[in-house]
Amino acid sequence: MAARSVGARVRVEGAVPQGEMMLLANHVSWVDILALGGATGAAFVAHDGIARWPIIGWLAAQNKTIFVARERRGAISTQIGAIRDAITGHQAVALFPEGTTSDGAALLPFKPSLLAVLVPPPRPVMVQPVHIDYGSATRDIAWFGQEGAGANAKRLLRRRGRLDVTLRFLPAFDPAQCADRKALASCARDAIAQSMTTHRPPSADGRPAV
Repeated sequence: MAARSVGARVRVEGAVPQGEMMLLANHVSWVDILALGGATGAAFVAHDGIARWPIIGWLAAQNKTIFVARERRGAISTQIGAIRDAITGHQAVALFPEGTTSDGAALLPFKPSLLAVLVPPPRPVMVQPVHIDYGSATRDIAWFGQEGAGANAKRLLRRRGRLDVTLRFLPAFDPAQCADRKALASCARDAIAQSMTTHRPPSADGRPAV
């Protein structure tokens, strides 16, 4: 309902995850949280600043979001512990491993530190890469650069028309197949990058973007 209230119309490709899952997705906008959370009911791992955002912070908390202090040194072990507890509690957990939003045209490097929770996982769990795709509207709604949270929210809420969002649930894999957290991050990132290349929207002149 929250996603629809900002004009988003969510379409799902692939099987919506069931059971013990860690979802790793690209990150374009705060709308990602509404779309992916609504489709999966996953608990998010997000920086603690989001907890203080009007409305969005409250909505994130409804899915038992795990707020982490992104800039606090020495906090990684505590953060990993919180994620481990969520997985042990049989709830799917969603993480944006880029660590921040981007322009949506390409993926930022994945930060593997929090993926240490899966090497090994506290219980049998699969990893599912997710490609969040806004199609031709990507650059229009992406939140990046120096734009503040309030300014971005106002810009999106003033945007006319519907906002089509496709959630592509890519093939899941067993983290035990990966030698370490860096290999795990690379495997998930490669899958999402390939999907982004395959579904890249056409440029303004109608030709496929490069």
